[in-house]
Amino acid sequence: MSHRYILFLILGLDALVLLSQSSSLSISYNESMILYGNFSFLQFLIKSSLQLFGQNDFALRLPMIILHILSAFLLYEISKEYLKDDRNRLWLLLIFVLLPGVISSAIIVDSAGLLIFGLLFFVYIYKNLSKTCSYIILSIYVFIDGGFLYLFLSLAIYSIYSSQKRFFLFNMLAFFTSIFIYGVEAKGIAKGHFLDSIAVYAAIFTPLIFVYIFYVLYRRYWTKKIDILWFISSVTFLISLLLSFRQRIELEHFAPYLILALPLTAQTFYHSYRVRLKFFRKRYKIIFIVSMTLLVLNSLVVFFSKELYLILEKPQQNFAYNMHVAKELSEKLKQQGIECVSTDRKMSSRLRFYGIYKCNKNKLQEITSNENINISVSYKNRLVYKGIVN
Repeated sequence: MSHRYILFLILGLDALVLLSQSSSLSISYNESMILYGNFSFLQFLIKSSLQLFGQNDFALRLPMIILHILSAFLLYEISKEYLKDDRNRLWLLLIFVLLPGVISSAIIVDSAGLLIFGLLFFVYIYKNLSKTCSYIILSIYVFIDGGFLYLFLSLAIYSIYSSQKRFFLFNMLAFFTSIFIYGVEAKGIAKGHFLDSIAVYAAIFTPLIFVYIFYVLYRRYWTKKIDILWFISSVTFLISLLLSFRQRIELEHFAPYLILALPLTAQTFYHSYRVRLKFFRKRYKIIFIVSMTLLVLNSLVVFFSKELYLILEKPQQNFAYNMHVAKELSEKLKQQGIECVSTDRKMSSRLRFYGIYKCNKNKLQEITSNENINISVSYKNRLVYKGIVN
């Protein structure tokens, strides 16, 4: 089978799985804040989709899925410079779409998915089109999202290394303009968030892949095999670790940058595998098989998160709990003829998306006991939400 067919098969199956998952999730509080909060480019994308396809979960998540598929294709194209074999690029693409953090960014409405696409799109433009196009893209990024702040800083440092004075001045201007528009938090005292950040990075990439990415970035520094991908990944990663000594950082603004290290990681792994005799390649095969197995298992956990309620003692222990309940709860309320309720701030914001608005007429309260329940939500015959409306 042609590698091009396999490429579109992977992307097609990935899109189908993500679209099927969109119907099983409810809008989270953070997503509702993006939708109903201050104006942003991401909000514009989501509201445009809702106007075209209606107020539903499919329309809510469709822009993120499209950005994800485009990101996967861009990664495949960018990796041609680093991996000459089509099969290796397909394996890299498969790893990308199976990464827990990438799956989350593809179905959750937040800036991570937008950043991943934006970073890959810039790198593709920088490597394949004129420098003028790169300036135009970066100028647009200044006004799209504050998360591109670290791209400008990374490129400024890269321009010093590559002796590009104009590129340095432009990116420093973009960097300070971004700070002026969006601001940046760097306050507080050391509170031990460094280890927390490392743990989250390991969860986003899986521990084995994260450790190898770190190793590759470190190794390339000492061997001087560094390019624009290395600078964007390494500089931002280092900034995130330094900031984590002082405060809890929002890793959705940093983790996307480490995605750009995947082609470098794949190139190093393949080169290390190829230069060894057949007998000594065994451990590399084991590492690869273990990594793929962990990725598949992590993906299954994400896609079958509702089944976890069957084994968890408390529903709130489910990592996806904040993206469940609201849609089903709104349906139960409508069945009882209730179109508005007074409840806690987070649930009220979530219910608004499903047509249950805020009012003082009906009071909805989540309870822990089994007495006086008049509204509930269950998954797989497991009660996950108990409430009372009065």
